[in-house]
Amino acid sequence: MIQLFLALLIVILIPLIPRMVPQKKTRMITDAEGKKVKQEVDLALGKSVRWIQISAGVVAAFLIFSTSYVIIDSNSIGHLKRIYIGKSMEPGQIIAFDGQKGPQAEILPPGFHFRLLLNVLYDVEESPVIEIKEGNYGYLVAKDGMPLIKDQYLADAWPKDQFRNMLDAAYFLKNGGQKGPQLTVLPPGKYRLNRYLFDVKPAKGTDIPAGFVGVIKSNVQETANWETAEVPHELAGSLAVPLVKKGSVGIWDEPLQPGRYYLNKVAYNVTKVDTRVQTWNYKGGYKRRYIDLQVTQDGKIEQKERSDEVSIPENAADSAIFTRMEGWLVPQELRVQVQVEPKDAPFLVASVGNVAAAEDKVVTPSIRSVVRNICAGEKVLSLIDENRAGVEGKIEAAVIPEGQKAGVTIKDVRLVDSVVPPELLVARLREQLAGQLQETFKREKDAQDQRIQTQKARATADQQPELVAAEIRVKIAEKDKLAAKLEGEGEKLKLMEIARGQQVQVEVLDQDRVMQLAVLEKVLKAAVENPDIVKIPQTLVTGTTGGFEGAAAILGASNIASGVPRGTQQRTATNQPSTTP
Repeated sequence: MIQLFLALLIVILIPLIPRMVPQKKTRMITDAEGKKVKQEVDLALGKSVRWIQISAGVVAAFLIFSTSYVIIDSNSIGHLKRIYIGKSMEPGQIIAFDGQKGPQAEILPPGFHFRLLLNVLYDVEESPVIEIKEGNYGYLVAKDGMPLIKDQYLADAWPKDQFRNMLDAAYFLKNGGQKGPQLTVLPPGKYRLNRYLFDVKPAKGTDIPAGFVGVIKSNVQETANWETAEVPHELAGSLAVPLVKKGSVGIWDEPLQPGRYYLNKVAYNVTKVDTRVQTWNYKGGYKRRYIDLQVTQDGKIEQKERSDEVSIPENAADSAIFTRMEGWLVPQELRVQVQVEPKDAPFLVASVGNVAAAEDKVVTPSIRSVVRNICAGEKVLSLIDENRAGVEGKIEAAVIPEGQKAGVTIKDVRLVDSVVPPELLVARLREQLAGQLQETFKREKDAQDQRIQTQKARATADQQPELVAAEIRVKIAEKDKLAAKLEGEGEKLKLMEIARGQQVQVEVLDQDRVMQLAVLEKVLKAAVENPDIVKIPQTLVTGTTGGFEGAAAILGASNIASGVPRGTQQRTATNQPSTTP
């Protein structure tokens, strides 16, 4: 501004310079007659007046030029606010256009800008470029524009192909841009915005992690037509849950898949739903009783009772389920695997709000009711024997439809532990313990027998040579015994045959004749086996009896020859009737 005043002053003074600068000087001289007269003399300075005027004009021009340009930094935006020479804005108008005083819709980009008296007519302000960092978005509020319509609290979204035009303040104001919060947001990046028109507030983007989906509750109507989606389920078989198509007010029937989204959180509420398989445990919250069995030194079985308090774990869905079976109170510990499928996530949010609410309000009460009803018709011991799988199947089949009412898919139900009263198990435990004792005694006996067998085998191995020799002798004796037996049986048969032959001889001959023949046969056999005992003497033996006198005489002679005492020979001989030398 000072430069402008100086320039104007110089411009005003330029015509007055000749008057202000003396061009001639008057001096007194003596003329030819000797009189004193005045004489005007041209001064040298007077010749430079034009150059002075030219120089003053140049200075004035420079001063005016200095007020007519501005240089905007590369990371800045030039904002113009007109102060002088212009008409006033309309009432309620915030942003001025060309020819109007006030904040201008026009902004100056980086670089050199020349405009006559720019710095005089306008107040030029530099503001930094708007930068939206990664992971955030820019929430826009417009200070000027068309007013919002009734029941509208966010301005209509701008089409994507007109997004750049929206950021131009003049285009925004001249093409229906609305005053107030904007539905359209700025994604990450740098923007040169008219800060007189827009306020920008950074906000965090929406991240949907893997294993989750995002269910959107929209507070704004993006489209002209309101569409309601088909209702896929019913809560408790009666209350229908309205879902809407994308772009309408309400809960959208289409969830967001894992990823990053720059959604206006004023317009959209995003509920993240875990679609991974989850395990809900129902355990603890009861007193567990035990009856311990012990075996005394004399083999008797004694029992002793004790109890423990089982608390509810921190990560458990709820306590164990108490069932009444055959008059007994039996706590049941369950493990339930559930999953919210992506297509059911909008219904879950619309019906109960989230997975935790579905667990507390729908699934857990249903599971408790189903387990109590099914177990009431079962025997207590069926929970610990082969019927256990059947009970689990019944519970699972009854619980699955209950979970679907809230958009939860139940994948598996398992009875983790059934706390059977120990009184019902004592008889079985005593039987098992007795069986184990019996098995232990049997194993000990088998071990002793095995040890004896081992020692016997070891001793046998040490005496192997003697055992082999004894075994050979036993076999030889058995063979000798068999041979003797066979020989005796042969001799018996032989004698029997001989007896039969003698019997025949007796029948043909008389008995005396048969005896004589037998004696003769033996004599002859003896002579054959031992020829030395037979010496045929020069003796003539005669007799009248017709018996064996001759044979006796011959035998007697042989005895004499073999050295039989003479007296014996004589006695033998005297028994003969007559002997002729």
